[in-house]
Amino acid sequence: MDQEEDLSAARSDPALFLDSLGTPAVIDEIQRAGDPLILALKQRLDRSQRAGQYILTGSTNFLTAPTISESLAGRIDIVTLWPLSVGELHGGDDAFVDRAFRGPGALLDHRGSAISRSEYLDILCRGGYPEPQRLADRPRHRWFERYLETVLRREVESASDLRRFDALLAMARLLAATTGSELVVSRLAHDLGIDRGTAEAYEPWLETTFLVHRLPAWSRKVASKTVRRPKLHVTDTGFPAAIMGKNANALARPNDPLVGPLVESFAIAEVAKQLTWAETSARLHHLREPDGLEVDGVLESADGRVVTLEVKASTVPRAEDAGPMMALRDRLDRAGSDFVAGVVLHTGDRRVTLSDRMVGLPLADLWT
Repeated sequence: MDQEEDLSAARSDPALFLDSLGTPAVIDEIQRAGDPLILALKQRLDRSQRAGQYILTGSTNFLTAPTISESLAGRIDIVTLWPLSVGELHGGDDAFVDRAFRGPGALLDHRGSAISRSEYLDILCRGGYPEPQRLADRPRHRWFERYLETVLRREVESASDLRRFDALLAMARLLAATTGSELVVSRLAHDLGIDRGTAEAYEPWLETTFLVHRLPAWSRKVASKTVRRPKLHVTDTGFPAAIMGKNANALARPNDPLVGPLVESFAIAEVAKQLTWAETSARLHHLREPDGLEVDGVLESADGRVVTLEVKASTVPRAEDAGPMMALRDRLDRAGSDFVAGVVLHTGDRRVTLSDRMVGLPLADLWT
């Protein structure tokens, strides 16, 4: 649908357009054609439920775009393609999620390859898109800047309710710079100098275009006072690094305020990628309670087992780093729930026991 003649034909007579394609067919950037083409597809799929007639692809989560009302629920299978994982780029098993649910013993017995802190920082600055991998710092930063503007301009052109490109771009930059923060729409609107309604309308587009992803809050009766705001993490840490003009050397400076959030978002994204192929069916959340208890990641399997994650940019894991996870472990134990393990992920090379079912692991154990 990037070709104007194809887009015009699909919009003016979608049924005839589909006739001209035949099946099987691949339709790329289908969200640009909007509801008419999706509704025509729905009618065809209702007439014939034969699998594999169409492959629909796009650089956005097109079936959740505000301009499309039909979800094709029950008629399609959806595969979310994240940026490449570190295991895909550099080699590795990408099997941390399944290992974690086997317990602390499996995590500590694993012998992956450790890397240096500077190598971690370089990996997260490069991100997971193929093209920037071979670029030096300055051209890589330009690539991410161009990609950001291109994706957002295309969505502005296709959406009648997006009138201010400058506000959308400013929001993307702000959310990248504050990755890992809770989504508070009123604060977002205030920081951008826009009204709350505009902020509420524009933020979902940044999720639809896969620039940020939402990490929902986790709660059970044992955590009934949870602050139920989602966190917004960048989908790819190359974006905030580029937007803030950072490379591995800059992030290695003492007390750089961006390094902690970037390392956390990087680890959360790697785990989220693995959940799309892991044998263990699980969901990823974060936890924050009014009393200050915060856990970066809470993995809950379909059968109720729980693995928790705390991500640190430091090279030495400490028992106090696992403190919030210990508190949650004790609550779940009292409730009779199945707490499996708590993991402190760090940028060093040590695998250590920190407490009962609490371990410290190198970040590289996520993929090696």
